[in-house]
Amino acid sequence: MTSATVVNERADHWLVARRDAQTGIEALRAHFSGHAYDPHDHDDMLIGYTEQGVQRFQCHRSLHTSVPGRAILIEPGALHDGHAPQEGGFTYAMLYLPQTWVEHATRKLNLPGMRGVEASFSHTLVDDRVLVDAIQSAFFAIHHDEGRLARDQALDHLLTKLAGQLRDAPTSDCHETPLAALRVRDLLHAQMEGNIGLDELASAAGVDRFRLTRLFKRSFGTSPHAYLVRLRLRAARRLLACGHRPAQVAAMVGFADQSHLGRWFLRAYRMTPAAYRQMCTNVPD
Repeated sequence: MTSATVVNERADHWLVARRDAQTGIEALRAHFSGHAYDPHDHDDMLIGYTEQGVQRFQCHRSLHTSVPGRAILIEPGALHDGHAPQEGGFTYAMLYLPQTWVEHATRKLNLPGMRGVEASFSHTLVDDRVLVDAIQSAFFAIHHDEGRLARDQALDHLLTKLAGQLRDAPTSDCHETPLAALRVRDLLHAQMEGNIGLDELASAAGVDRFRLTRLFKRSFGTSPHAYLVRLRLRAARRLLACGHRPAQVAAMVGFADQSHLGRWFLRAYRMTPAAYRQMCTNVPD
């Protein structure tokens, strides 16, 4: 198993992350005081727990408060942030499970509903000691490089426990989301790396600029620009994990330059693009 470690920032803000080369799973342990993360999302399924302190975050347009003993379950693409509401901050551990790995592993275990973005958890926070222990075992197996057998058994056990936390996959909400908002979303995906403006989005949507911004935010919980930044950051993570240099990645996903990418990346993930690339590849920038 090949992995790398990243240590970030200062005594009251630190982050240590390791990546399992075979599965692509990332295991991150961090401590933050005050503000932790700006709103962001991931391609991966996030499974973790709070070790110490009080951890508060927005997810699914609701405010959640986690304390030791609670499991944290976040689906791919779910917008979330994070901060410490109390003095002393919080420490937490998180596994980032790639959708491709989840799909493959759950097929082998015959766990319907856990596959990729189909998975929808009944609750973002779960008070379940058995589930937290399963997450912790899987986290330790990867974070402490305990070997393939320990990793495989712990991950199989974790997926089995997670299957009990699912709700029925939601039906398509295309009929509930205004067509104008869907057109703008699709255009942002199609022209992610371009320099698109609000007039172009409004023209595609068939509404004026002011109405478009309100409509999009009501439909997707964020502004068109914030949504575009999220798209670019997720694409940047994928490219950095494949070994592309930060300057190349910035140009490929539509940021003005490496510095522009670095500012947004650090605000969302609390590590630099170069550090993330090194963690994934063991190749220094």
